[in-house]
Amino acid sequence: MGRLAEMQRKLLEQMMGPEAMGVANANLVWSDEKVCRNFLCGTCPHTLFTNTKMDLGACPKSHTERLKQEFLAEREKNPSDPIFNRFQMEYESNIFAFVDDCDRRIRQAHRRLEKTPEENAKTTNLMREIAEIELAIQGGTEKIETLGEQGKVDESMREMAAIEALKSEKADKERELQQLTDTSGASGHQKLRVCDVCGAYLSVLDSDRRLADHFGGKMHLGYHELRNMLAKFREEREKRKSAPVAPSTPSSGGAAPPAPSGRSSEHRSSRDDYRDRDRDRYDRHSTARYE
Repeated sequence: MGRLAEMQRKLLEQMMGPEAMGVANANLVWSDEKVCRNFLCGTCPHTLFTNTKMDLGACPKSHTERLKQEFLAEREKNPSDPIFNRFQMEYESNIFAFVDDCDRRIRQAHRRLEKTPEENAKTTNLMREIAEIELAIQGGTEKIETLGEQGKVDESMREMAAIEALKSEKADKERELQQLTDTSGASGHQKLRVCDVCGAYLSVLDSDRRLADHFGGKMHLGYHELRNMLAKFREEREKRKSAPVAPSTPSSGGAAPPAPSGRSSEHRSSRDDYRDRDRDRYDRHSTARYE
């Protein structure tokens, strides 16, 4: 019985997190690796999608409100401390990666709704056959006129019957082409489309109530919140880029001030540039999708 209770306790701890079970380490500080930095800086994606098909499960790191308040207080007291910029950059990278994965699934969903190569080939063949039939009908009509002028009534009647058969065949091909156009692709008769926020499939036949349920659903709202975060990060980066730079004061000896310990300023700048280019690429992609 004791073994069963222990297994149940571990399962609940895994599902709800150690804090909910009262076993959190009281000695944890906000800078500890066991503390969720997404939670400290804003929102952890693990909390946005519970009980949805994108449920990530419980976050493996600590979500302790006390540590978050201590982190925010310390950041307000010493905003220039490099550790806060490092935490923020990690937070933005995590949110960017999560949304970028969603965009990849959206692109895959759009491709699944497109026609298959077989459907494209069949459409091309039908269009070619219809064009050939039209040419045959045109040639037969001209031949009937010639036969009529020559007084060849019987031959003219046979040619007219052949033209009627061609017209019937053409009508059948056109109906087949229309049906293929209406039902081709994975959408079929459902007329599916893809939500550009969360990647879910929607039907053009959905009622207003069903659409409202989707747009007010937890998964859609979760991705909407993450995308708003990225837009906010972009605005803050633009503000930092446009902010005037204070002129540096040369030292009395004329030498440049020493570079901070650790990584060189040149190395850190190149990493920042790479990260900004990566985010700018996403910003341009997101803007183009919604225009």
